[in-house]
Amino acid sequence: MKKICALIAAATMFSFAACEVPEDEPGTAADRADTKDAAKEKTKTKDASTEKKKKKAKPDAPKESASEANARESAAQYLDLTAYSRSGLIDQLKYEGFSVKDATYGVDAQHANWNDQAALSAAQYLDMTSYSRSGLIDQLKYEGYTQAQAEFGVNKVGL
Repeated sequence: MKKICALIAAATMFSFAACEVPEDEPGTAADRADTKDAAKEKTKTKDASTEKKKKKAKPDAPKESASEANARESAAQYLDLTAYSRSGLIDQLKYEGFSVKDATYGVDAQHANWNDQAALSAAQYLDMTSYSRSGLIDQLKYEGYTQAQAEFGVNKVGL
């Protein structure tokens, strides 16, 4: 009798296990395979269209050379340290050995507000010594700022 009960219990357990479907993957194994294949195809299609977009974008965007990248980074570092005029920063990069083309690229890549740079320069000069309005404008022009930038800077510091 114990053997029969054990066999019935085993058969019952086996039948429950054979019919069990994982809850997180609905459908038959074939259905799941079809769904996974469709998902892979969809991903491949997305990847292919993304690759096409990347390939199309590459010719439109000019690639930065190593020397241009170095000039851009150097210009950013100088502007982090102190104020410069556009021409003054180009001259500084040329002094460091960058070509005129690379120095100009590096400076222009900063998209600096040269009026604000003139104001910072004016404030830095006034921190060191006293200037008259015209004397400070002349000093800023000597540093490479335009007349308008120099006047803007001097106005910002209150002279």
